[in-house]
Amino acid sequence: MKLEAVDFTASDAPQKFVESLRQTGFGVLKNHPIEQTLVSSIYANWQTFFDRESKHQYLYNKGTQDGYFPQSVSEIAKGFKKKDIKEYFHYYPWGQCPAELKSELSNYYQNTSALAAQLLNWIEKESPDAVSKHYSMPLSHMIEDSGQTLLRVLHYPPLGGDEEIDAIRAAAHEDINLITLLPASNEPGLQVKATDGSWLDVPCDFGNLIVNIGDMLQEASGQYFPSTTHRVVNPEGTDITKSRISLPLFLHPRPDVKLSERHTAGTYLTERLTELGVL
Repeated sequence: MKLEAVDFTASDAPQKFVESLRQTGFGVLKNHPIEQTLVSSIYANWQTFFDRESKHQYLYNKGTQDGYFPQSVSEIAKGFKKKDIKEYFHYYPWGQCPAELKSELSNYYQNTSALAAQLLNWIEKESPDAVSKHYSMPLSHMIEDSGQTLLRVLHYPPLGGDEEIDAIRAAAHEDINLITLLPASNEPGLQVKATDGSWLDVPCDFGNLIVNIGDMLQEASGQYFPSTTHRVVNPEGTDITKSRISLPLFLHPRPDVKLSERHTAGTYLTERLTELGVL
């Protein structure tokens, strides 16, 4: 089994993309509208940010979860005991951000959020009636004017050889949100768990856009769309000296949006963040 990139401009792109999501929880798009020059610039500028001690001036606010998260408070994936080997910055349009970096991130956030709305329309259009009838509103409407959609700038630092045993850059986990959009990183390492338990490498060709389903879409679709387990493995050989920058956009509905009989987006998010020890 292999993940193949779908041509965003092809007439059958919605069908192929959604079928990939159904089969693997992931879809890979090429020839999409996100400008690669913008992505490259963000990678370079944020590498500089993470290389400087001044990053600590933007330490995260616990209540609102915006700002810089050092490795000392890095996430521990559900079911794991070791912290991930990473540091990151949470950007929201209303949150803190270095002034010289904000315009570029804001541009990326807006463009990618608009593309996400289109992809959610594809997902809804390709959902069987038995599934779509449970959506409390059109999927793309769930994210309109949502202050919860999160852009995370991730930095996986070079490995020094003294890392904790079994610690990896991002342990196996599922995302909490509706869908996640991720431009292919500047280094490989992202893997998705197949239905047979094996791990598939996600194509990291620069220019690809990777999309995966989160727990909220799985909840809203009555498990029709699977929130698939994925991880970022440590590099080997000479690659251990390389940093890895990653730029996932986590599309979150407004807190009042009804996902299912059990949950609104707000109650679901609170439950999961409490489980992770973030709240």
